[in-house]
Amino acid sequence: MLGLFRRLRGGPASIPDDVWHGTRSRVPWLSSLDGAREARLRELVARFLHEKTVTPIGELTLDDEQRCSLAALCCLPLLEFGAEGLRGWSQLIVYPDAFRVDRTHVDAAGVLHEWEDELIGEAWEQGPVILSWADVVADCEDPRAGFCVAAHEMAHKIDVLDGLLDGTPPLPRAWQREWARDFQTAYDALAAKVDAGRDTVIDGYAAEAPEEFFAVVTEYHFSDPHTLRRAIPKVAEHLQRFYGPSPFA
Repeated sequence: MLGLFRRLRGGPASIPDDVWHGTRSRVPWLSSLDGAREARLRELVARFLHEKTVTPIGELTLDDEQRCSLAALCCLPLLEFGAEGLRGWSQLIVYPDAFRVDRTHVDAAGVLHEWEDELIGEAWEQGPVILSWADVVADCEDPRAGFCVAAHEMAHKIDVLDGLLDGTPPLPRAWQREWARDFQTAYDALAAKVDAGRDTVIDGYAAEAPEEFFAVVTEYHFSDPHTLRRAIPKVAEHLQRFYGPSPFA
């Protein structure tokens, strides 16, 4: 398993050709990359598998191609940003299906509220990325549907690298100001439509918070870039500059 991708000393081993070819057949985004970007992704994936522990939960087992596929999906958003996006965490946890987490919140009156959420992905600010394998598979089976849970959670990991989970990743100062202005305008417009009960082109979950807006539009960049460009062209332009062209552009 993971030993295939590790060396006893030094940096990451290259991914064997048969494993990479199997991964390309599983992950539709890969076959749409040009040669240079595919080579860069392959290097990032090797580093991911060298540095991260991939932990399947319960009865789920993952073979080398499946682990490589998970790493490839997590590394897609790093093609332009680079390996810096892997900093600050060490584990990818994979559940067989959607998973439940307990939540608590103390309101302004001091009342404790407790509930249970069912999730398909989660990224802890100082901890692991967690994914549902069933939903990763569903994304790969219908890659243009506007969903990519791995890209969503990796957007959160990139977002928090500057110390704030706020929908703005680390950027040069001038670009950061433009990004914050354009994303805030788009987020406010979407939130207003959701609050008014109006239909939205972009998934209404993006109106939950600025950081969720960034993560959701990241999914659209990779899986439905044409809808994103029609709906919020300025945001689409920022994402193309940040992530590079979508494989499905």
